[in-house]
Amino acid sequence: MRFFFIITLCFGLSFQAGARQKNYDFNARCQQAYDAIMQLRLNAGKALLEEEKRTNPDNLIPYFLDNYIDFFTLFFNEDPSVYARQRKLRSTRLDLMSEGPEDSPYYLYTQAAIKFQWAMIRVKFGEKWDAVWEIRKAYITLKDNQRKFPQFLPNNMLIGSLQTVFGTIPEGYKWITNILGLRGSIKQGMHLLQGVIDSNDPVVAIFREESYYYYCYLKLFIENKPEQLWQFVHQKQLDTRNNYLFALMVANLSLNNQKAAQGIKVLEERNQSAEYTEIHYKDYVLGLMKLERQDDDAIMWLERFINNFKGKFYVKEALQRLSWAYYLKGDMAAANKYRSMILQRGSTETDADKQAQKEAKSGRWPNPLLLKARLLSDGGFYQNALNLLLAKRSNDFSTMEEKLEYAYRLGRIYDEMGQDSNAIRLYDATIKVGTNRPEYFAARAALQMGYIYEKRGDKEKARQCFQTCLDMEGHDYKNSLDQRAKAGLLRLEGK
Repeated sequence: MRFFFIITLCFGLSFQAGARQKNYDFNARCQQAYDAIMQLRLNAGKALLEEEKRTNPDNLIPYFLDNYIDFFTLFFNEDPSVYARQRKLRSTRLDLMSEGPEDSPYYLYTQAAIKFQWAMIRVKFGEKWDAVWEIRKAYITLKDNQRKFPQFLPNNMLIGSLQTVFGTIPEGYKWITNILGLRGSIKQGMHLLQGVIDSNDPVVAIFREESYYYYCYLKLFIENKPEQLWQFVHQKQLDTRNNYLFALMVANLSLNNQKAAQGIKVLEERNQSAEYTEIHYKDYVLGLMKLERQDDDAIMWLERFINNFKGKFYVKEALQRLSWAYYLKGDMAAANKYRSMILQRGSTETDADKQAQKEAKSGRWPNPLLLKARLLSDGGFYQNALNLLLAKRSNDFSTMEEKLEYAYRLGRIYDEMGQDSNAIRLYDATIKVGTNRPEYFAARAALQMGYIYEKRGDKEKARQCFQTCLDMEGHDYKNSLDQRAKAGLLRLEGK
């Protein structure tokens, strides 16, 4: 018996001595691969990762970075067949990450980042509940890692971003965060993220550009500080020519900040090398901005998106814009063709897609002058839009909806041109008439008026305006406007 015990012990020791420990080595080659992936040169990144796997088979970082490749591919292009093929790799990679040493900060961080990325992917494929639970798991894992390794700042990059967003969840979804125990704060979240941005830590340097990506979006959509956003982009000299991800980001931020000319320039001047992965979302963004500028090739880009994109997000909005483009050209056959497709394709997950579906069902076409003024204004071509509107008066429009839109559009243009008094007068008129109507004009007028008073430092009036926006029910873009209004209230409270 003793003999068998000794033999077993020796074989056990021999096996343990021969086993090689998995590790997390974010070495130079892995950093090079990560940089290529973050530029959307996914094939180049993949080749470097495969080389690292052959050279250093116990290094887990290449498998962690594989998940970034799947994330960008699935998040932007939303191909269901690719999703069906790749989704099983989520659990495989999590199992691999758990084979590393638990005394490394990467042990929990890699698992949390994979969960976070798959939560975003699940949203795109309609698995909302799974996405919410995935976010919760990622957040809890990050908080555990933060307690164990408080000096590991990549934790703060993701925790700060999540906390900032959690703090602005619209009331319609608040029950979800309450059930899951997710709490947020714009002030605390941005403070954590700012600490990462400002740090000289060599580990932070690896994730520097990823932190910039989160920071820029939160600056515009949550903090509503576009001046600081564009100052940051200029100060950091973000390479929008050779970094496709940054080009997409700046173009999308330009689209959402009335800077169509800037966004078009960025996308047209980027490096067009075939080494960058094809992202169909780019065609959608470029098509929208070109339509705002009234470019002749706007239709070409939007049709290219519709013909190649296999996902469901943005599709109804893109089809709506195509129908508008043909409508403004007087081609009603094509306009009606694309309008009918709105009811057949895409989803209604975004507020813009919901509004496109609602308009298509209504059978009504927008007033062509107001539509053209809207597009010009949305693109930042304010003087052109103003000239169109000033050639008309409110009484020139036949319906209450058109009169309301006329007042709102004129107010919005004055707002963007810095003529606050004129903007407030027209916003106030829009709110008085449109509060109980289904159009979004009154709610957006209240939100914009809140921004004006916030900028002036009049917190009480700003608070009243944001609350007015939140109190309006049953209008288009309800969730997105509520999120912005809530973010405004939290900023005023210093939270």
